[in-house]
Amino acid sequence: MGFMASRWRRAADLEHLDEWGLGGRKFGSWVTWFLLGGDLYTAYTFVAIPALLFSSGALGFYAVPYTIIAFPLVMLPLLRLWSVSRVHGYVTPADFVRGRYDSPILALLIALTGIVATMPYIALQLAGLEAVLRTIGLNGSGFWGHAPLFVAFVVLAAYTYQSGLRAPALIAVVKDLLIYIVILVAIIYLPLKLGGWSAIFDAGQAKLSQPSPSTGQPAGSTLLTANNQLQYATLALGSALALFLYPHSVTGVLSSQSRGTIRRNMAALPAYSFLLALLALLGYVAIAAGVKPIVNGSTGRADSNTIVPVLFDNQFPAWFAGIAFAAIGIGALVPAAIMSIAAANLWTRNIYKEFLRRDATPREEARQAKLASLVVKVGAVLFIVLIDPQFSVDLQLIGGVIILMTLPAVAIALYTRWFHRWALVAGWVAGMAWGMYLLYQIPNPSNGKQHFGGSALALDKLSFFGWAPWDGSRVQIYVGFVALILNLVVAVVATLVLRATGVAEGRDHTRVSDYHATRVSEETKPEAVAST
Repeated sequence: MGFMASRWRRAADLEHLDEWGLGGRKFGSWVTWFLLGGDLYTAYTFVAIPALLFSSGALGFYAVPYTIIAFPLVMLPLLRLWSVSRVHGYVTPADFVRGRYDSPILALLIALTGIVATMPYIALQLAGLEAVLRTIGLNGSGFWGHAPLFVAFVVLAAYTYQSGLRAPALIAVVKDLLIYIVILVAIIYLPLKLGGWSAIFDAGQAKLSQPSPSTGQPAGSTLLTANNQLQYATLALGSALALFLYPHSVTGVLSSQSRGTIRRNMAALPAYSFLLALLALLGYVAIAAGVKPIVNGSTGRADSNTIVPVLFDNQFPAWFAGIAFAAIGIGALVPAAIMSIAAANLWTRNIYKEFLRRDATPREEARQAKLASLVVKVGAVLFIVLIDPQFSVDLQLIGGVIILMTLPAVAIALYTRWFHRWALVAGWVAGMAWGMYLLYQIPNPSNGKQHFGGSALALDKLSFFGWAPWDGSRVQIYVGFVALILNLVVAVVATLVLRATGVAEGRDHTRVSDYHATRVSEETKPEAVAST
């Protein structure tokens, strides 16, 4: 289907970034529903969240409130971003920043941030696919231990290169239907087989209350504790703020044909959160079923990503387990394709055309985007091979720390241009440096490494020029939340200083009237709207 998608809603010329990277900006409500669902509910949902509940308990449920509050938060900003992008022909969030602040440097930082933040997110998708393949027996050591990643890379790269955004949009329909079937069966059949939900929660609490071999403390709980309540809240809020800052989320929105399409989807997509909650509960079901994660042939450690695949393999008939594995595999390939396309759009528009070849033709832009999508996937594979966090969900959360640094320049800028462009650069630098430093401080008990073990920071590691107000505290907080606060503080202070000293600001090329222009012509073809 990925290869056939190049003939679906055939464009006059796929060698154009609007067609290859945005599907011609003409996806209707149903296609957008499946595309955004496939874009936002990924292997992170099907593999990483149940694995987190299996290992840590209630903390893993942060994903449920996060997806519920995300859609009301972003509905109005996304409508504004769609409108101004439609009028000016913007393809990426960095395009908008370039026009809003007349700053190629700030746009470059936003583009680089989006590309880097996307790589660990793609890596999470490949880890989900690898878990399925490992469950069916492809679990070698050394080079062969990661052979499934290279298989996934080749398949994903080939159909993305040929068909662009049309491929994941078409495949997403199949992916969602398979997921609906598998989860509805699993959530009814498995509890009946294992003695009901009461027995499942009791088994989960009994297992999580046992001391962890690495820390000597209970691994988790089916209820939040005093130490992880702040982490839960900041994870939920920080993740909600980050969700539609990701380039792939913006790509899915900009491919919509009208503002009405976006409104309908923002209203309906929270229904997926119900599905997410059911998926998360499979972590406890796996505990009650006595599931043991498969040992990774390359590292010699248990791979928690295999929890759900092993549960399905043990509890379902072989034919239905095969359907479930296909659902998880497709659930990894669809978002990975969208993410690589979005990152490629950033490279092409905001780096290649801006700094390397200003007179690039549409055909050259499309060719650059196709090649860049391959490079991004290679970077994602390296994330898995080189950075081995305690939980795979931390690949997404580390990406969230990075992408949150674009919030002032992208989301806030949709409503006000009060921030000075150089102040936004200063805030980005401060927040990014602080966030990376804090991530570096987090150890990984599962493999003994002292750095980049996750995204939850104990407050006793927070100090300000030697002042440690929470010394000895074991309360944890999401690093992205801390880094974003510093980013905003620096941006505010720097704006006041720059305004007081009279530093010039660039011209705003996104006139206020442009936000409303497409309300009259929103169904018109993009090139016609732009020409007005």
